[in-house]
Amino acid sequence: MSEFESTTLARLAETGIIAVLRAPTPESALGTVEALVAGGITGIEVTYSTPGAAVVIAECAHRYGTDILLGAGTVTTAAQAEEAVEAGAEFLVSPGTVPSLAEAMRATGAPIMLGAMTPTELMTAVSLGSIAVKIFPASLGGPSYLKSLRGPFPNTPLMPTGGVTAANLSSWLDAGAIAVGAGGDLCPSAAIAAGRYDEIESIARRFATALRLARGTR
Repeated sequence: MSEFESTTLARLAETGIIAVLRAPTPESALGTVEALVAGGITGIEVTYSTPGAAVVIAECAHRYGTDILLGAGTVTTAAQAEEAVEAGAEFLVSPGTVPSLAEAMRATGAPIMLGAMTPTELMTAVSLGSIAVKIFPASLGGPSYLKSLRGPFPNTPLMPTGGVTAANLSSWLDAGAIAVGAGGDLCPSAAIAAGRYDEIESIARRFATALRLARGTR
């Protein structure tokens, strides 16, 4: 693992929560990011489910710089990976593990996180250079499944995504997650579409508080 990858992994662990952002427009995505940051969430993953994802990434990089950990998610093509890094993404996330795509993602020079659910997929992701493995959809197995994976893979950083709430966040961390990815429970699609950014900020504060409590800090 390169020094850059190690630094990104350390920042991921420190950040603790990555907001997985899917928005209907670039404007609503930026409004949501502003609400998330105001609520104390500084890990931002702009997915390619969002129209103009690269534009959003570039604007977030400009506005927040190193105050946030900024990545691109739902990366499914080499072109997306290249575009995202050029826009300012510090890491790349794919929902699955495809060798040719992983190679293209790594070719950008950015740290990558590949999605997996089974032990075989997890091993494949690690072999392809994933600095942490995105367990997705984590809701299928819950914290108990993640804890089971920690048995044969005690040294592999795992980031469950899907089904993570403020109420169960501590259970995921207790099960061995290095960080969690939170999508709809942190950034509700209805709130994003309606521009209810105060609501999103309030939810973000609950997540940030849950993280502090889970880590035993105030």
